[in-house]
Amino acid sequence: MNRFPVAISLGAFGADLVRERGQASFIPLLVEAGVSRIELREELFVGELDREDFPALAQAIRDQGLECLYSAPLELWLEGQSQPNGQLESTLQRAAACGAAWLKVSLGHFSALSEVAALADCLARHDVHLLVENDQTPQGGRIEPFVGFFARVDALQLPIGMTFDIGNWMWQDQSAASAARQLGRYVEYVHCKAVVRNAAGKLVAVPPTPTDLQAWEQMLQHMPAGLPRAVEYPLQGDDLLQVTGVQVQYLASLGQSRLPQSTESMSHV
Repeated sequence: MNRFPVAISLGAFGADLVRERGQASFIPLLVEAGVSRIELREELFVGELDREDFPALAQAIRDQGLECLYSAPLELWLEGQSQPNGQLESTLQRAAACGAAWLKVSLGHFSALSEVAALADCLARHDVHLLVENDQTPQGGRIEPFVGFFARVDALQLPIGMTFDIGNWMWQDQSAASAARQLGRYVEYVHCKAVVRNAAGKLVAVPPTPTDLQAWEQMLQHMPAGLPRAVEYPLQGDDLLQVTGVQVQYLASLGQSRLPQSTESMSHV
């Protein structure tokens, strides 16, 4: 069976553990678990960002043959402003310094007044591809603003794709399946997480059940085949390599039903 590319969002190992050990320390584990891409999290760096040795981190990632994506807690559009977030330029610079081919940000307060064309000059100065993700906020976690945003991106032929976070739609009571149907053609990266309510009534990310995996399989049918997909749910246990490897196998097999059937029976998770 072919393996589709799997990423790990490093927050999956727990913010405290990642900050304690450093993001670079997880690179060997990811490689051994069969991961294709590391997703660095800006909020998990410790101390001042301008003091981080990003070139050394980039080299460590390249040496292990991993792709790199840089995730930043930045809203592309700030409330009441028509121009893109002024911090986008410096964030693109940090992503490039890490050797990242992609930068992932949130949509923010996009509206009809947002000057999407203004993104062109900023993006043209960097060899980093911008991905915009649905987050958990009222402004950045609903389907309608994304439909409007990507219609504008499409019309202007801007090099911007979507990170589709399957679980985040629940925070704004949006249908992930409906979002996949409406936005699937723009998706270039998928964040996978199941979501449940805990005893306190709070929504939390959890590993998928077989039912979740089946639902994700259906959503992927509305997206380009073989997209990179990321673990964005907790990876915990005494043997992190074993736990991570199992989840990587699950996600790597998603979408196999779209491939031509062989004479051998297909494997299922």
